[in-house]
Amino acid sequence: MKYFLGIDPGLSGALAFYDPIANELGVFDMPTHEIKTAGKKKRIIDMHSLAHLIDARRGDTRKALIEKVSAMPKQGVTSSFNFGFSAGCIQMAVVANMIPIELISPSTWKKNMGLSGDKMESRKMASQLMPKHAHHWPLAKHDGRAEAALLAYYSEQSHPMAPQRNKFEDML
Repeated sequence: MKYFLGIDPGLSGALAFYDPIANELGVFDMPTHEIKTAGKKKRIIDMHSLAHLIDARRGDTRKALIEKVSAMPKQGVTSSFNFGFSAGCIQMAVVANMIPIELISPSTWKKNMGLSGDKMESRKMASQLMPKHAHHWPLAKHDGRAEAALLAYYSEQSHPMAPQRNKFEDML
């Protein structure tokens, strides 16, 4: 197994499959499609495409780290329900493929990586840590891609099998 899967949930989120040995990164926007309900168009998670994306790599995926989401202040009841439903679909797609899953709050992983809540900061750090892959998040609207990549990177760094670095290497 070679991939660490990072997922930034939500309709504008993304999935990132990171292989630290080969320095490979596959980044995919969260699959969505439009439906019409009550005469209005609405974007929802494309559950079949999501399941296919994860299923295609299940045998090669060591662990999934998913940002733990919750309702946000001033968010409507319907929006909160839809966001929670999407997050549940994502978690179920991972679990159904028998991939070990870990949920982590944004404040925890961002603090441990020295990040704030600024999405532009996430894009910048992802580019610094993975310069070969910076083409995946060139625009501000691609912050979900950068955060998914950072989650995959963080997952690998915090994995029990990760090589232990000499504490002095951080000072160089």
